[in-house]
Order: sequence, then C-alpha cells, then structure tokens
Amino acid sequence: MRSMDMNLQQLDPQSAIRGEQYLTFQLADEEYGVHILRVQEIRGWERVTRIPNSPEYVLGAVNLRGSIVPIFDLRMRFSLLRQDYGKDTVVIVLRANKRDGGVRSIGVVVDGVSDVLNATAADISATPEFGARVAIDWISGLASSNGKMIMLLDVDRLFEEDERASGEQEILF
Repeated sequence: MRSMDMNLQQLDPQSAIRGEQYLTFQLADEEYGVHILRVQEIRGWERVTRIPNSPEYVLGAVNLRGSIVPIFDLRMRFSLLRQDYGKDTVVIVLRANKRDGGVRSIGVVVDGVSDVLNATAADISATPEFGARVAIDWISGLASSNGKMIMLLDVDRLFEEDERASGEQEILF
C-alpha cells in the first residue's frame, strides 16, 4: 500500500510541511479530489460524440482546441446511481501519465466543483484495506476537511484497469 506521506516527501521534502493543493468535487453527495497540477481546465457540460462499442461510462469524445479528448462519467465509472446533468455539472479535463511515458488528456464528468483543498502529509491518511474484491488502486489517500472525508484520486491509475483487462491498446485515445 502506498503511503501519501511518502509520495509527498519524495516529490518535494518541503511539501510535507507546506501542503499540496487538490481540486475537490462532488459525486453523489461524496467529496473527491485530484491534485491541482493535474487539472488542465474545467468546462461546462457539452454534448459529446459517442464512441461505438465502448463501456457505458465512456460518454464519447470532444475536440478541445484540436485535441480529441475522451469523456468519462465518474458516477458510472464508480457504479453510482446515474443522475441527469444539471447546471452545476462540469467536465474536469485532467492530464494523466500513460504507461509508455507520454501524457494524455481525459475529461471526467462530475456533479460539481467544490473548492481547492490545501492538505499536508499529516492531513492525509493511507487508504484502508477493504479486501480483494474492492478495487482501491485509484485512491491515493483520504483527507479530512471541515468534518468531511475526501477521497483523493490517483489520476494515472483511474482508468488503468480497463487497459489491463482489455489486453489491447488503451481505450483512452
């Protein structure tokens, strides 16, 4: 199990003291966060071009200034109840590292953006073990803020299991 404390110290010894920033967002009344440096932009929901024969949570793709960006519904990816998109629904465009060392952009649909959380290593707990049947590889840690638990997501690992399961070239364009 990776320790968020170790990850922060490896990046920059001072980050354990200063803290790292995370963009937090809601999905089904729960709070999640991604490292702020992985956020490329935040966009309002717009119609996407569907991709045939893709998993249900793969909504399609959009053209973002000449780059084709796949769009994923995180509610569906996390097996949460589907909800109609509303005025607060946004797409967070993230930069994720590929296995081959490259970088890709992916868009994730979330219920709404909350805030920017500043968390030190002391504020972040390791993800507890839930057993072999519960996939937690994509959770890098748990932070507590204002009485709420925030699941911090590992952007690089978030859709990696689909790549492994398919045994094909990645679905993420």
